[in-house]
Amino acid sequence: MFLSVFDIFKIGVGPSSSHTMGPMVAAARFLDDLRSGRNRIPGAGAPARVSCRLHGSLAFTGKGHATDRAVVLGLAGFAPDTLDAQKAEAALKAIASDKHVAPDGLTLAFDPDKDVVFDYGPPLEGHANGMVLEAHDARDAQAHRETYFSIGGGFVLTAGELADPDKLDTQTADAKIPFPFETADQMLAMAEKSGLTIAEMKRRNEEVTHPRAELNKGIDRLLEVMDSCIERGLAQDGILPGGLNVRRRAPGIHGQLKDESGLNQPAPHIVNDWISVYAMAVNEENAAGGQVVTAPTNGAAGVVPAILRYYRDHITGATHDGLRDMLLTAAAIGGIVKHNASISGAECGCQAEVGSASAMAAGALCAAMGGNPKKVENAAEIALEHHLGMTCDPIKGLVQVPCIERNGLGAIKAVSAASLSLRGDGHHLVSLDACIKTMKETGADMSHKYKETSLGGLAVNVPDC
Repeated sequence: MFLSVFDIFKIGVGPSSSHTMGPMVAAARFLDDLRSGRNRIPGAGAPARVSCRLHGSLAFTGKGHATDRAVVLGLAGFAPDTLDAQKAEAALKAIASDKHVAPDGLTLAFDPDKDVVFDYGPPLEGHANGMVLEAHDARDAQAHRETYFSIGGGFVLTAGELADPDKLDTQTADAKIPFPFETADQMLAMAEKSGLTIAEMKRRNEEVTHPRAELNKGIDRLLEVMDSCIERGLAQDGILPGGLNVRRRAPGIHGQLKDESGLNQPAPHIVNDWISVYAMAVNEENAAGGQVVTAPTNGAAGVVPAILRYYRDHITGATHDGLRDMLLTAAAIGGIVKHNASISGAECGCQAEVGSASAMAAGALCAAMGGNPKKVENAAEIALEHHLGMTCDPIKGLVQVPCIERNGLGAIKAVSAASLSLRGDGHHLVSLDACIKTMKETGADMSHKYKETSLGGLAVNVPDC
């Protein structure tokens, strides 16, 4: 098992990594198959028309998560990491009028109002986030069909890949990874034997495929995008889209905090407000469809950046190398969670999103504050344990309420978890592996109403929504 720091942290757009970025990526993969003729149905002519059917959570919360827009943009040739908002809006208007998409090398009939179907029946077998893309030739005979699953964090698998993960092609398939840990226990054993930190082991794994200069450049780019997202969120006021009329709160809170910073004796707990406002700034940008970094998802994108900013601006002795090591440590923890459980709210509820993000941030901060690998693992466990059972019930299917504030509280929990661990000796009753296993089992037992369908919880109990 090897998940790169660039797999866990991806540059993309809001409001959702699984419901916006994933479908856009799936559409791009489908276009690649059409261009190459790969898997074309025998006897069919060249593809002339394309359509998409959304299932499960992609259908139930697809409107609020802009899934239909994402599919259209993906079929038009846009990608999450390079999306230009103005060009995207112009393309959407043109496609709605002209009823076709024309990505490089293809011209396909496509009516967004008819050819993106929200199927509210039973979800597809395999994962709650399923979608089927089809292409037909000029005689309307089916030319190509593929089923995709958006499994969280912008990761997309075909039905075949989901059924048989060993068939996946990765750049590290034949590479010798020096520290191939799949569990937290393995990670700790390798750290003890090697005498290396978790960040140092993760760096050596990354350097098998990414030379050091390239790796540092990529990490710095992630840090830059995270920080820019916070700055935009702190500066931009207004009402978030979607119909809930949720006002951006980060600029106002930030202004109050700056005004109070000159007071002689500010309340000690105000640091929690700083942490929260950093996280909320990110998630307000995400809710508006802005550029964010999956950390490990868009719905939980504010937690890790908030802790990075807290370390940089509020911790004496913070360094840039410390920020890099924090991101590597967080990626190591996030990879273990994804490999052994899930980071998808549609699969395991918000414990898999904000809970995972809080665990990643707690471990990262603990490491930056001098915690050894045992304390880092303990910090991650504490943070995840106290998100167990958290549901995903976004009101009106929007990544706004309770998601924005929830990121702030997830970041605060991360700091508390890191602090508690640093005051201990690393020994604890519940291991991170046991906690991850529990999270997976809890998610499996959780009613689908509370797993990103907006069919239960706050989504149905808040009036006039």
